[in-house]
Amino acid sequence: MQKISEEDIKVRIARDNPWWREDSDLIPEAKSPKRVYFDSFRNLSLNFDVKRATVLLGPRRVGKTFMIKQLIHDAIQSGLNPKHILFVSIDTPIYSGISLEKFINYMPVSSDQNRCIVIFDEIQYFRDWEIHLKDLVDNYPSIKFIASGSAAAALKLKSRESGAGRFSDFMLPPLTFYEFLLFLKEDGKYIEETSPKSCRYAIKDIDGLNARFVDYLNYGGYPEAVTNEEIRKNPEQFIKNDIIDKVLLKDLPSLYGIASIQELNKLFSFLAYNAGNEASFENISQESGITKPTIKKYIEYLESAFLIIKVSTVDDNCKTMKRERNFKIYLNNPSMRAALFAPVKADDSTRIGQLTESAIFSQWQHSPRFGNLKYARWRSEGEVDIVYLAGDQRPHWIGEIKWSDRIDNKWEEETRSLSALLRRHKSISTALFTTKTIERDTILEGRTLQITPSAAYCYVVGRNITSGLDVPVAEMIDSSENA
Repeated sequence: MQKISEEDIKVRIARDNPWWREDSDLIPEAKSPKRVYFDSFRNLSLNFDVKRATVLLGPRRVGKTFMIKQLIHDAIQSGLNPKHILFVSIDTPIYSGISLEKFINYMPVSSDQNRCIVIFDEIQYFRDWEIHLKDLVDNYPSIKFIASGSAAAALKLKSRESGAGRFSDFMLPPLTFYEFLLFLKEDGKYIEETSPKSCRYAIKDIDGLNARFVDYLNYGGYPEAVTNEEIRKNPEQFIKNDIIDKVLLKDLPSLYGIASIQELNKLFSFLAYNAGNEASFENISQESGITKPTIKKYIEYLESAFLIIKVSTVDDNCKTMKRERNFKIYLNNPSMRAALFAPVKADDSTRIGQLTESAIFSQWQHSPRFGNLKYARWRSEGEVDIVYLAGDQRPHWIGEIKWSDRIDNKWEEETRSLSALLRRHKSISTALFTTKTIERDTILEGRTLQITPSAAYCYVVGRNITSGLDVPVAEMIDSSENA
């Protein structure tokens, strides 16, 4: 048996860096739509005055590598020598056993005096990557390092623990509903901004907006699925086999040493099917046959891989429980449910209602204060879907998510839980109630109740939060809270 030769490694690296050649038009990704995050990512990654590595985090297939290739194109267009840019995908088998530092020696120019960019894609597959990358940042001041990975929480934890002062994390979530319409070139077709300062929007075509929202729930979280009709025709192949199965069968077992892959797969399918329902470790264990300690551990892993979102509960005093008993699990990207089971149809109000909650929480995860979102549940069977706890741990606004127009016929029943919290907490300034088509502002318990279609609210949250990427955090929070 022969070891892989240096010549073969150089050939592969040259193939992965086609911009080293004199040919033109070697980065086809540059012609494709950009995520709304691109400008912020570029400004962070190409700032050579800041001696930090940029760590791009996010789930599979949301466009991390795509965005990196677009960044390379922008760097070349701005005047950087193409031969000063190295891209390496760490999970390439031929690279096994090569140190991060050795890759630098494969560049066609010396990095000692020249400004260079070195990119390590899927860096989570390199053992103790955070230690080695920190060392490179310290010892190669002329190189701007960029790393990306799909196990977001695990990478972020290591980045903060070992890369303090050396790494800048950049999170890239799934497409928002706002971005989905941008990719389709339909932004403004169904809804338009009327007052940028107050973040107000006018719905032009609620039926069209709702139809596109159902499309978004079925396949809209992934850029490739939005732009490629063949992928939309077979979401099971693309989303389940290429994304979910790779995470469950490859990423998580390799990162955490999981032995029972079948058990992990079973748990994820169970959680996905019941997304939006209240759960506990006890009832999940009873239904799935998996032990509570294993469930708790696996849920943490699924969160780290950006497959699920776990939301904690508060009582009617808006206090968190000392011992967490109940919680809700949402899909990080609602499109995963269609791939696992079947696409939802426009007349399936029950399924769309559950996925709508997932979609709205998915938009909110873009906010720096996503962790302030809870849901309320108390003994008298009262429940409110969203409770926003501010820094003082008091509720500032609350919301109920629905995919129906029953509020017009069953006002008291539909608003009972919201009324209970409003009476109990004077700190709540406004309440939200989403519907299928109804839109108006009214008064509930002396406070403003904003009634708006779920699809419109999903769009507005995604747009307001992602539009604030380049403004101070305080301003961005103000903008998003106005959604």
